[in-house]
Amino acid sequence: MGSVTGCIDGLEVRFDDCSLVADAGLLLAGTVMSRLGLESLIDAVVRPPESGRGSGAKARSVVASMLVGGSFIDDADRLRAGSAAAVLGFEPSAPSTVGTWLRSFTWCHVRRLDRAWELALDRAWSAGAAPAVSEMTVDLDSTVCEVHGKSKQGAAYGHTEVLGYHPVAVVRDDTGEIVHVRMRSGSSQRGHLRFVAETLARIKRLASGAKVTVRADAGFFSYDFIDALEAKGAACSITIPQNTKVKAAIEAIEDKAWKTIHYTEDGEAQAAETTITTGRRGGRGPRKLRLVLRRTRLAGAQATLWPHWRHHCFVTNRDDLDTAAADAYHRDCARVELAIRDLKANGLAHCPSGKFTANAAHLACAALAHNLARWTARLGHTQNPRRLTVAATVRRWLLEVPGRVVNHSRRHILRMPANWPWAAAFTRALGHIRSLPPLI
Repeated sequence: MGSVTGCIDGLEVRFDDCSLVADAGLLLAGTVMSRLGLESLIDAVVRPPESGRGSGAKARSVVASMLVGGSFIDDADRLRAGSAAAVLGFEPSAPSTVGTWLRSFTWCHVRRLDRAWELALDRAWSAGAAPAVSEMTVDLDSTVCEVHGKSKQGAAYGHTEVLGYHPVAVVRDDTGEIVHVRMRSGSSQRGHLRFVAETLARIKRLASGAKVTVRADAGFFSYDFIDALEAKGAACSITIPQNTKVKAAIEAIEDKAWKTIHYTEDGEAQAAETTITTGRRGGRGPRKLRLVLRRTRLAGAQATLWPHWRHHCFVTNRDDLDTAAADAYHRDCARVELAIRDLKANGLAHCPSGKFTANAAHLACAALAHNLARWTARLGHTQNPRRLTVAATVRRWLLEVPGRVVNHSRRHILRMPANWPWAAAFTRALGHIRSLPPLI
């Protein structure tokens, strides 16, 4: 249609074209899921009571819906409009089927879905969706998923005084992938010791030769946590609360020991380090920990608003980094917030069920969708590998592309809009992804 003439009110609207696809770019993600053998993998591992013919198609329906912005179970109906099944490579499940499937999960089935997700992560890394490294940094953090009403099983008021759930996640620093995630009740502050032990065991299975460093904020600090990491052979960089012992260590540092480090233009920062001695724990004697400190304050015209030094402290057993490098390395832990924000802005925008285990399964699907957006971008070579992938960007550029499936001379053709700004990137990505061998 070259142009539209006349009044816009005269444009007739009909929902009658079965060949149209609202999100034709799902062809990329559908091809990635097909190459990873995601459906058969989940079918073989996850079998809740209401799985019917299998869980794979239902899980793929939830994940595909999340990739194009769906956050409610009913959003899966968007995939059943027009010829969406042609670009997905499977027949999407109805929302009622998906809801029944999620509500049939027990905690055992949730853990089986975790296992299937780990196998998918293994296949994606083997296909090149993440670089093979000798050193890997993972960031541990938790968040609050707010809910409304009293009917959500497991929802409670936690330390933030917000009604909701309190999931914990581990994110790979260089790719933004979620390596492990666990749903917890709203008031839970525990379980991270076992959770991190499971994560380290998972990384050992997926990247056996990699040396792992775990970064975390003060909410996870404990001497038992440090001991558990060292027992697993992992390094750590963990913020420590400023208790009496830490404050005394700060006061004992001489002014000449503080070294200026690079900071923002409107502020100044200095770093120093010392050691603190722990008490006797578990029949063992005291030991010394490396304590790195950073103090900051405003500079210039704004200095009167923040005239005194503010301190940030963390402990680390990385002896290959000097004081300034250790501080810069620890500050990068803030990137985990970007990954969690991306997760919550997409698949985890809502916890759709009143049943705790259904929401836990929904969280696992959201994490899989979060990773699938990154695998699609990396395997398709559409973004700079040094930059973190944002799901909204992948969706806007590559996935939310309207299209029409037509049959021309016995050939099925997916026709997309002319002059699409990212048409070259889409075509290039599709070629790279289709060149991957099936990992089954």
